[in-house]
Amino acid sequence: MALITYLRVSTNDQSIDNQRRQIQEAGYQVEQDFEFYDEGVSGAVPAKKRPALNEAIKTARKGDVFVVVAIDRLGRDAVDVLTTVKALESKGVKVVSLREGFDLSTPAGKMMLHMMAGFAEMEKNLIAERRTAGITRARAEGVHMGRPKYKYGELIAAMWSDGMSYPQIVASLAAKNIKAGKTTIYRFKN
Repeated sequence: MALITYLRVSTNDQSIDNQRRQIQEAGYQVEQDFEFYDEGVSGAVPAKKRPALNEAIKTARKGDVFVVVAIDRLGRDAVDVLTTVKALESKGVKVVSLREGFDLSTPAGKMMLHMMAGFAEMEKNLIAERRTAGITRARAEGVHMGRPKYKYGELIAAMWSDGMSYPQIVASLAAKNIKAGKTTIYRFKN
């Protein structure tokens, strides 16, 4: 029997260390060989496109225990979460979710899984609604969305007209600590 832990954070700015600590505090001994994690992968991404989760499921054998800190670490889509849990259970793997603390081998535990997966999906949808509403409100208030408008257009246009080549322009902008991509520079070409 092996303990398999799956950790996931949504952005590269976040750390999996907190999840690892929670699993250890729950009394599970985390083994490096059986620890899988996806960093910077949103829960909205289907399980099929999360390499560490797929590897963890492939590694799991009958009698193993598959531990996550919370069901939403497996995903934010109810069908996707249920499919993942069913794939593990069909291999004879026990799935443990620390936050929810329910036993998936009982009918009540399976019902709770369905409910929690539904709540995770609802939360994902509410976040998307709030984000869309915020963007709409900001646009209505005249806030520019996306990359800031480039302020150095005249400078770049002057460099082109002086006969500077692309590498020379890039070097000159870098010396002035002005970050401009190829598209921005070529936009001002004569």
